[in-house]
Amino acid sequence: MSRIKSFSVGNGDMFYIFHGSDNFSIIDCCITEDEKEDILDEVYSLKTQKGITRFISTHPDEDHILGLEDLDEKINILNFYCVENEATKEDITEDFEKYCELRDDNDKSFYIHESCSRYWMNDSNEERKSSGINILWPKTTNTHFKNELEKVKNGESPNNISPIIKYSLNEGVSVIWMGDLENDFMDKIKDNLDLPEVDILFAPHHGRKSGRVPSEMLDVMKPKIIVVGEASSEDLEYYANYTQ
Repeated sequence: MSRIKSFSVGNGDMFYIFHGSDNFSIIDCCITEDEKEDILDEVYSLKTQKGITRFISTHPDEDHILGLEDLDEKINILNFYCVENEATKEDITEDFEKYCELRDDNDKSFYIHESCSRYWMNDSNEERKSSGINILWPKTTNTHFKNELEKVKNGESPNNISPIIKYSLNEGVSVIWMGDLENDFMDKIKDNLDLPEVDILFAPHHGRKSGRVPSEMLDVMKPKIIVVGEASSEDLEYYANYTQ
């Protein structure tokens, strides 16, 4: 049986999937000094129980890569998944430097995009079963996505280069993560998405109104539960008519 955890890290995101197969997946990190020892020890303990560990970075905002340097030192990230990008920043932190180092490492990085496949992310063989992770977005040829890549190359917000990640396996729970996609961007791409019905949706942009999922997308996904983050209550979109 798989186990999914969303860490309570305040204004940030960090998740893991402790798969029923021989996989351990971490999605983003936001590790503050106060919680660093506990989080790193927990992740390390779980990592040692699996043959494959992957780190999936939705985008390089600080609240999604905070503590990446410490995490890499603790678990030695060998499989770093992100969208292919050339993001730059005016204020460069150690964690952003680590992100760029891993992103640009030909041996460690794997660039994710719609329908990409990889052992053992979503392909199985006689050695190991699939983790059940599939990438639903980005379409790298999409004009709106390419425009966002140019923006991040020039140091603008990387929110809208976030991928859409789906986890489901063996008729179990289905879950979608959307990073920090923003409402106006999702409106532009909604007709280019092939979304499934899901049990759980982690609301993008920490559940803020700025990341409200368009109703057309919600009508397709029909999530049973929408998980919102820990943003200020006045900024949150509470998704009426959905369980939170």
